[in-house]
Amino acid sequence: MTAEQKEFLARINNYANQVMGDIDPQKVRVSVQLDNLRPIMEEIAAEKNMSLTDVFIMYMDLQSEASLRSEQKLKEELQDINQGDGTPFLFR
Repeated sequence: MTAEQKEFLARINNYANQVMGDIDPQKVRVSVQLDNLRPIMEEIAAEKNMSLTDVFIMYMDLQSEASLRSEQKLKEELQDINQGDGTPFLFR
């Protein structure tokens, strides 16, 4: 992920924390969450001369990539636990 992509993702995630910090994403419909993110996505789209759809797609791609990296990092950190007493620690 490039520095520009990291900044893009951080900008949207920081906004999300401000406007949706107290909601449970498992209980709030995705469409409602996206409606809450629409203002920042529209702002970025205007700044970068992109369509709102392109900003949304980029956000989803980068968020997926970041989630995968976080999961991989956690698996690597937990790998040491699996080398302990022989009882496997399962991660899902």
